[in-house]
Amino acid sequence: MNEIKKTDGIKSWPRSERPRELLLEKGSEYVSDAGLVAILLRTGIKGKDAVTLGRELLKHFSGLRGLLNANKKDLEEIKGLGTAKIAQLLAATEIAKRQLKEEIVGKTVIHGPEDVLEYLSLSMSNLKEEAFKVIYLNSANVVLAAEDLFKGTIDQSAVYPREIIKRAFELNASGLIFVHNHPSGNLEPSQYDLSLNEKLNKACHAVDLTPWII
Repeated sequence: MNEIKKTDGIKSWPRSERPRELLLEKGSEYVSDAGLVAILLRTGIKGKDAVTLGRELLKHFSGLRGLLNANKKDLEEIKGLGTAKIAQLLAATEIAKRQLKEEIVGKTVIHGPEDVLEYLSLSMSNLKEEAFKVIYLNSANVVLAAEDLFKGTIDQSAVYPREIIKRAFELNASGLIFVHNHPSGNLEPSQYDLSLNEKLNKACHAVDLTPWII
């Protein structure tokens, strides 16, 4: 088989090697990560076909998870990646986040914080500022809602226990999982974190709610 130049474009590839045709004819499991990204991108950029571009994006962001966690600013730093392709990638990320949220809300019985780590990893791992998320559970530990309640600076979030308890009553929740991230990369709880955890625990126990903190 003759060697295919990168600049020839995917249309010149044998049909059995084109990501879109491979997905439709054999199934998505037969398509590489770079091929799936190429399908999202639809076309390449000058001098690079879509698969090559997809491969380079995966390398730059250290894999699919990193690419899916890339924000608009991160993607704008990639030379040649225009607004249409950025929008396509951001849309795919949001679809993945919403799908994971649908998987846990109303369907998943939570036995511990580890049961929601996949959803939390995609929705929070690469945020540039602190965010505070609350997952509300009913008496059978089924997820009623997963909501981003507060966003703050890189140092702390403005978290108000009264608002959290109010929302729990609206949902008729029995338990809550509290989650906040550390964009700085420092996993040690700050004095603020410890104080907040104490306030949340006291507030929940005062109204007979079970708190879990991640």
